[in-house]
Amino acid sequence: MTADDLPYRPCVGIALFNETGQVWIGNRIGFEGAWQLPQGGIDPGETAEQAARRELGEEIGTDKAEIIAETPDWLTYDLPDHLIGKAFGGKYRGQKQKWFAMRFTGKEKHIKIDVPHPEFDSWRWTDFGTLPDLIVPFKRPVYLQLVEIFRDVPQRIRQMGDA
Repeated sequence: MTADDLPYRPCVGIALFNETGQVWIGNRIGFEGAWQLPQGGIDPGETAEQAARRELGEEIGTDKAEIIAETPDWLTYDLPDHLIGKAFGGKYRGQKQKWFAMRFTGKEKHIKIDVPHPEFDSWRWTDFGTLPDLIVPFKRPVYLQLVEIFRDVPQRIRQMGDA
């Protein structure tokens, strides 16, 4: 079986922006320098928006966010060859992701990465445009697309704070 024989795993991703237009990024547990945005699979019967809200709670312990934008299309990435047949239970070639830009409406105390099944060991706010440089190489093309699609979101968020 090759990667071409496998489907993409339906998934969501969340770009969570603070009031200054910076985006939340977490480091994967056990992988120093493996930064990424919150993301996860879509459960059967769940909409992409429902999955995004659930994943935000499961991964960073908050529901204090409102959706500002979403990608018009699904973005895909393929796993590197050495992960085919291992990652995602060996059932997928990679992921197809619907991404949501969300404005964080809480305080930093509302972000908790010490959740029941933690995925991150540290986190920080960072400039949105720097994301592709921080991401593992096989996910970088998706993050480059994401930065382009949501390029106006940081400014929109800052303007909301000025209103």
